[in-house]
Amino acid sequence: MFENLTNKLESIFSKLKSAPSLTEEQVDSGLKEIRLALLEADVALSVVKEFISNVKPKAIGQEIIKSTSPGQMIVKIVYDELVTILGSKNEEINLKAVPPISILLVGLQGSGKTTSAAKLASLIQNKHKKKVMVASLDVYRPAAQEQLKLLAEKNDIQCLPIVDNQQPLDISKRALNAANLNGSDVIIFDTAGRTQIDLPMMSEIKKIKEITNPVETILVADSLTGQIAVNIAKEFDTVVNLSSIILTRVDGDARGGAALSMKQVTGKPIKYIGVGEKVSDFEMFHPDRLANRILGMGDVVTLVEKAAQNLGEEKIKETEEELKKGIFTMDTYLSQLRQMKKMGGMEGVMSMLPGVNKMKAKIDQANIDEKMLIENEAIILSMTKKEKENPKIISGSRRKRISKGAGVDVSKINKLLKQFKMMSDMMKKMSQGKKIPSGMIPDEMLNQLK
Repeated sequence: MFENLTNKLESIFSKLKSAPSLTEEQVDSGLKEIRLALLEADVALSVVKEFISNVKPKAIGQEIIKSTSPGQMIVKIVYDELVTILGSKNEEINLKAVPPISILLVGLQGSGKTTSAAKLASLIQNKHKKKVMVASLDVYRPAAQEQLKLLAEKNDIQCLPIVDNQQPLDISKRALNAANLNGSDVIIFDTAGRTQIDLPMMSEIKKIKEITNPVETILVADSLTGQIAVNIAKEFDTVVNLSSIILTRVDGDARGGAALSMKQVTGKPIKYIGVGEKVSDFEMFHPDRLANRILGMGDVVTLVEKAAQNLGEEKIKETEEELKKGIFTMDTYLSQLRQMKKMGGMEGVMSMLPGVNKMKAKIDQANIDEKMLIENEAIILSMTKKEKENPKIISGSRRKRISKGAGVDVSKINKLLKQFKMMSDMMKKMSQGKKIPSGMIPDEMLNQLK
């Protein structure tokens, strides 16, 4: 996420932080580099100008120049300004209305509206404990209604039944009636998109909004399109008065221009970001956490939240107690592997750790194979209870038996046992109060992950 911008900013800050003291000229030069980095990241020119004009007087102030760690203080100033342009604080979905509450999703074709409708419905059901119904108003794109229906069925979300040849305005009215009858708290309307903004499209959305009277009119925009997404937001806002924004494909966006420009240019908050294909790959937008990621500081808070969501508080506490006692079995390791799979694999987890960006080249060279998670799960499941509790007893004959059960080569068993030994030693050190350096992954462990 935003790798290009992060790499450039880290390089700039590295030079500033390495200097024992800074002159006004050095700070000015650093700010010029930051300006160029933001422009190359496709951040809107007006946003870049405002960003630099706000940072500059603080960064060249005498208290910074004379500071014992001026480089660190400049990073803090840049971080604060990033949070400001991203929106200062996170904002929840507005559900303060008499049910059924209407939420209208708008946007261009291909922006990810239908998937976002299912993701948002799932989040509202699981987090806010509301009964949600989704309704597709897209009668133009082939199989669009069927796509939403399948996503809803797969994720236990109620979907308005499809009626052939019914038009969007009539579907909207039928959805409102159905929601009143079945007791839905929230209806999410997935409107039709077009390849470009046109008058018939905008006219239809205006009429749908009049009928549904939504508490939220949310633009779903593709982060990868950069400034195009920002311009689209402005046009939609002029016609239908947007309340907020969902940015999709943020996980694949190496630049970050849309995320950094959207709030400042449109005045509308980004409320959620899509970070993958699965329905669970949907995060509430936190400006401070994203600023941390952009500056290479990681996002441990979101990582912990994902762990709690996928694993459950009781299991986390149970695992914590075991680790505190220095207990680390193959079952514990299996639980961690499964957790990692749910959280986007090793790459997904490592992307949120502080300092990992600096080690990206080393990690890329290690050529970590995500299939290893699946193979290791199969290997552990092929072990007996005694073998899981005490892997030291796994002899040559036992390894052969396990390899047959898991359908892998014996060398994979050997590699897993080495990984387990490393993890076990690390956990024992942590249980004894010894610190493991943050952002540091031993070369030996990287080699074992290949």
